Amino acid sequence: MSDQEIEIKVPAVGESISEVFIGEWYVGEGAYVATDKNLVGLETDKATFEVPAARGGIITRILKKAGESAAVGEVIAYLKPADSPAGSAAAPGSSPAAPPAASATAPAAPAASKSGTGHVMPAAERVMADNKLPAGSVQGTGPGGRVLKEDALRAVQSGPIQVGGSRETRTVPLSPIRQTIAKRLVDAQHTAALLTTFNEVDMSAVKKLRDSYKDVFEKKYSVKLGFMSFFVRAVVAGLQQYPQLNAQMSGKQLTYFNYCDIGIAIGGGKGLVVPVLRNVENMSFADIEQAIMEYAVRAKNNQISLEELEGGTFTITNGGVYGSLLSTPIVNPPQSGVLGMHGIVDRPVAVNGQVVIRPMMYIALTYDHRVVDGREAVSFLKLVKDLVEDPTRLILEV
Repeated sequence: MSDQEIEIKVPAVGESISEVFIGEWYVGEGAYVATDKNLVGLETDKATFEVPAARGGIITRILKKAGESAAVGEVIAYLKPADSPAGSAAAPGSSPAAPPAASATAPAAPAASKSGTGHVMPAAERVMADNKLPAGSVQGTGPGGRVLKEDALRAVQSGPIQVGGSRETRTVPLSPIRQTIAKRLVDAQHTAALLTTFNEVDMSAVKKLRDSYKDVFEKKYSVKLGFMSFFVRAVVAGLQQYPQLNAQMSGKQLTYFNYCDIGIAIGGGKGLVVPVLRNVENMSFADIEQAIMEYAVRAKNNQISLEELEGGTFTITNGGVYGSLLSTPIVNPPQSGVLGMHGIVDRPVAVNGQVVIRPMMYIALTYDHRVVDGREAVSFLKLVKDLVEDPTRLILEV
């Protein structure tokens, strides 16, 4: 190593994390990168984050390729300090660098574009090459029109069926996040006695209330009034009345929580994440909607920190946003319950002896039968149903 070269090392990202997964390099060997511009995206089993350049210079060597793992403190590249070449733009990377904590920032678009619709990220470029998608054929949805891997995959899936086309396969290692998700889901199935109970909710009253006040609500709080805040408030009322669903088993002991820390499943740039709303029992409708909106924006840009993903006492997931009609959600251990929301569909139902069309939603509660009896689980779900169908009760807390 030259005396002038600077080692690019994997930073410490948490007490329990010793290894990371190399995501994407935003700048290649021989390229210039400006001070504080991000060099590479890294992933842990809980979050993603970026490594910025401590100062401007030329990347002389990259020791770890995308898809490989590296230990905390390990050198993954070398940078030779240098001034910005005349007339050259800053190297690929995101705008301000992330803080040294485990928070993540979104990689910005590379300087050179290979698509007429926006800058093509390396992972998207590989997908396009593997599937013979011509440059400029994929519409980018990332910041500044950046073409993401998800954009390329979507273009492949929506394209015409090619008879007699390529039958190539591609094997990639599981990221730490996906490995952890897989392990936790399997552990939940093996260690907990999981059971799911179902019900359905007539969304007419909530939709009417939302339509009446959504404009004034958004004007006052600068956030839209969604359906999730109604379910969150209903779940809090349910957890307070049936505390078994807010308890956790550890060995031969049960821990009951006198507060409600509710995880909200949100789709992000690297997949599904479940950030936690703390002390939801003290939050208003506006507080809930604002917190969820903030998490959604940050999740899309991979900016959720490790601390924000830990310590929930109950989880809510909404498969309806992806078109799910009914599902059986899996408990996130060591929690004892998870509520699954689904799509709202106009269906014929019997009301006062008459068949009418109502906007209906199926809801599902999966619970750990070691902690929660069937009576409490069914009663909890029925209470959530009743409160959402009569949202005035949520406001009056009756």
